[in-house]
Amino acid sequence: MFETLENLDQHWLLWLNGQHSDVLDRIMYFVSGKYEWIPLYAVILAIIIYRYRWKSLWIILAVVIMITLSDQIANLLKNGVKRYRPCKDPEIGHLVHLVNDYCQSSYGFVSGHAANSFTLATFLSLLFRKKWATAGMVMWAVLVSYSRIYLGVHYPGDVICGALLGALLGWIAFVALKRFRIV
Repeated sequence: MFETLENLDQHWLLWLNGQHSDVLDRIMYFVSGKYEWIPLYAVILAIIIYRYRWKSLWIILAVVIMITLSDQIANLLKNGVKRYRPCKDPEIGHLVHLVNDYCQSSYGFVSGHAANSFTLATFLSLLFRKKWATAGMVMWAVLVSYSRIYLGVHYPGDVICGALLGALLGWIAFVALKRFRIV
């Protein structure tokens, strides 16, 4: 039925992006924002400081490094692979539903939002080792990642690969802190 993975990715993007409504448009635009999650980050920071006291400095430094790495690796891949975002793709761009004319730079592989959110979700899941924390962080990362598809700025493959990159980086950061007996 599908000749290539790219065709499958386009098919899923158009189907998922096509399931839109005015209410979901507003929600997904909010979910995809940079500053909307600051209250969540503040709560996480407070929990880390309360739980780990002086060691929290090392944990916070690890979080800053892993998110920076995640973001920069995603940008390097975008500029190296040069896969068009769905909203910029000459083949299907005219079919993509945009919210508030939101369509960023030309390239989208891999999703930085997915990479960053899964980096944090993986790291915090390993750090806190609580089912509720893991479930909450994974649901948050999935929601942020899905919002990128919904908004038409990433293919599902961009998001999946970004999530895998993020999970790997989150795991590496946790293992490094464990090795140095920080956690």
